Amino acid sequence: MGYGHSDTGGGADMRITAVTCVKNEGPFLIEWIAFNRVIGVTDFLFYSNDCSDGTDAILDALAAHGLVHHLPNPAEGRNYQMEALKDAARHGVVSDADWVWIADVDEFLNIHAGDGTIPDLIAACGGPSAISVTFQFMANGGVTDFVDRPVIEQFTLTHDPDIWNDELAQEVKTLIRADFPVQYYGAHRPFMKKGVKKAGRPGWTDGSGRDVEWKFRTAANKRRIRKFPAKGARDFATLNHYALRSLDSYLVKNDRGDVNRENRMFDDSYWRERNDPAWEDRSIHRYLPRLEAEMARLLALPGLRALHEAAVAAHRDKAAALRSDPDFAALAERLMGLSGPGPKERALMELLA
Repeated sequence: MGYGHSDTGGGADMRITAVTCVKNEGPFLIEWIAFNRVIGVTDFLFYSNDCSDGTDAILDALAAHGLVHHLPNPAEGRNYQMEALKDAARHGVVSDADWVWIADVDEFLNIHAGDGTIPDLIAACGGPSAISVTFQFMANGGVTDFVDRPVIEQFTLTHDPDIWNDELAQEVKTLIRADFPVQYYGAHRPFMKKGVKKAGRPGWTDGSGRDVEWKFRTAANKRRIRKFPAKGARDFATLNHYALRSLDSYLVKNDRGDVNRENRMFDDSYWRERNDPAWEDRSIHRYLPRLEAEMARLLALPGLRALHEAAVAAHRDKAAALRSDPDFAALAERLMGLSGPGPKERALMELLA
């Protein structure tokens, strides 16, 4: 099978498939794939749509080496991600996996247990059928220029772990075991089949190994379908979400729009909500030696380095073009003046003090 599975993660006999949708993520693919291989992911299913930066070429090259499965997004409607997830369930790389991990390329599963692998996390949580890990939004930190270095190395500032943008409940993403009674996959959590009897209820924990609340589990509370209170939920794992990255990359993201939903744009409020540098968290840096070694292995494959460098050049060129556009230049100037908790979060923090 070409390059084969990574031996850098634990649980060699456990088949773990990551599923994701991408659009113009070329400069970031190698890091994300390498990181996930380090934590124990064995298989990847990528859906791409309308790429202009070489993302699809990189994925095709990786597929030729037996490292990923790459398909065009099958969506005919506006909800690209949900239609892709519906399609994913019928592919053997998903249906034959022991675990499925649905995440985006700017999300990194920072595991604090053991050696930091998914099998370590599963063991720490007591072997449930699902583990929902809470987001931690990583701030821009004043980084303006795109640099071709690991994202997890560059961005270390973040919000108070218990509060995000005036909310105590924060979004999650979920690891799903093969025996979970899935009705359908959601982007943030699976939805259970109807009529599961009490004896057949799957074990389902947060990132601290605690049972998730019943209303979240059954999607009975519409406000809590994809989130629950964050306090105490990250003992064994945190989902670091690098939604902003550098200012250059954010401008490109804004121009691209949302890979998962048609006609959704990013703006000042999206940036402000995620650009709170109140805390510093470098815990994910323990992966850097393993990550850099795995990235080097991937880039050494025939053709991969050239394709990666072409995507990096395309990203830089797009950022430069956007900076020369008056509207995007004005947006960039506004954004660099926006950081720290917003007024709602400050009010909540004062109330809780």
